[in-house]
Amino acid sequence: MANINLENLLRHEIKQFKSSHKIEEIGTVTFVGDGIARVVGLDEAMVSEMVQFPNGTYGMVQNLEKDNVGIIIFGDYSNIHEGDVVKPLGTVMQVPVGPSLLGRVVDALGRPIDGKGEIFTSKRRPVEAAAPGIMDRQSVDQPLQTGQKAIDALVPIGRGQRELIIGDRKTGKTTIAIDTILNQKEEDVICIYVAIGQKESTVKNIVSTLERYGAMEYTIVVSASASQPAALLYLAPYAATAMAEEFMYEGKHVLIIYDDLSKQAAAYREMSLLLRRPPGREAYPGDVFYLHSRLLERSAQLNDKLGGGSITSLPIVETQAGDISAYIPTNVIGITDGQIFLEADMFFAGIRPAINAGLSVSRVGGSAQIKAMKDVSGTLRIDLASYRELEAFSQFGSDLDEATQQKLNRGRRTVEVLKQRLHRPISVDKQVVLLYALSHGFLDDIPVEAISEYERELYLFVENQYQDSILNVIRHNKKLPEPIILNDMLDAFNTQFEAIAQRYRTNDE
Repeated sequence: MANINLENLLRHEIKQFKSSHKIEEIGTVTFVGDGIARVVGLDEAMVSEMVQFPNGTYGMVQNLEKDNVGIIIFGDYSNIHEGDVVKPLGTVMQVPVGPSLLGRVVDALGRPIDGKGEIFTSKRRPVEAAAPGIMDRQSVDQPLQTGQKAIDALVPIGRGQRELIIGDRKTGKTTIAIDTILNQKEEDVICIYVAIGQKESTVKNIVSTLERYGAMEYTIVVSASASQPAALLYLAPYAATAMAEEFMYEGKHVLIIYDDLSKQAAAYREMSLLLRRPPGREAYPGDVFYLHSRLLERSAQLNDKLGGGSITSLPIVETQAGDISAYIPTNVIGITDGQIFLEADMFFAGIRPAINAGLSVSRVGGSAQIKAMKDVSGTLRIDLASYRELEAFSQFGSDLDEATQQKLNRGRRTVEVLKQRLHRPISVDKQVVLLYALSHGFLDDIPVEAISEYERELYLFVENQYQDSILNVIRHNKKLPEPIILNDMLDAFNTQFEAIAQRYRTNDE
């Protein structure tokens, strides 16, 4: 009886059996060196497809050639050898995304490098994605306040804009970017800082600064340091943008800083030459413009149907001896919506941020600037430009008429007002009050050396006595209060400040 049951059971199992076979394509390494592997046998490989080597290191398919594929290696390749088996993973390059990454420091593959343990998130996005189409966007009309007077007044930035920060080495480019992140604390903006090809000690200092001012809780730091393979430096901005897109498509606002794209272009040039792609101008490959255009076009202000989220990008590009007409700077200037040009001579003269108002421009940010700021900063750029011209002319020692002398005096005070201390962002309502005082002549009799103290005391005075009637009106209505309120307040403050101003005058004498 037991034999019959066993026989029936076997017959049943045999009937249920279905043979299936799966063909899995694998490749073989024919060459490896300098972070590049050439592999045969991956005839079905896709561009940007992820592959894995026997030592667990990941790679990404870059070149599809007739008899082999060129793969860039993300990590150590010293123990990858000719003849090793390469396994395609059947998916394009992806990175983890989501709120779990906030407050963390990750590498270009989204792996934590801050020693705080694993990041738990099930969401992933491809590093390369199509930019939002024309109909998916809307005009830039909301300001992104940087907290820096010279930028918010002269080259305002709107949410969804791409504003280039450009200048020589050590002129304060990263400082502007970090101070902008610090100013987003009360603005409900998620920030992503991408460090490309920087020293690890520099990245550590930046993270420490963000932690000290409480900014890391809404910030992700993506680091591809100078010691890492060129492939990771190339990938880092795309990976960070994928992380930003996850928030944008959820209707949130994101600020992303690429520091800097010059180093990414150099890493891409290194990779391309190793892959034996034809070099072009300055040995860059022919598609180096596309390298940055497809990255920066992903920054946008989405329309309300898609949630109204945005990505605002501040790419940084380093110039050599102030040459903004070099290959990479002109490429990125052509892609972005304006640039903030930092001048080395101004920086070393103590004018910081060292923004050259003549060469800096914001092509779309003006429509996002609040009305109160437009009213007080309307003639600021022209005043600065005419001051620079008059200053050069007055050095010849000619006798100057009273009107010219007045312009020079106002210009000196304008330059002094636009100076700002490190990591001290200022809210837009206080900026408006100070610039109103400047443009309406309340600073004309204040000694230039006393301007910084005047500014500090003015903020305290307005905060303590005019919070509701002035600061809150500017903050909520985006407009200036009645002129009589502002004038009376500034008259009262100037009377109070006269004793301090007199002390400076006495010291001068």
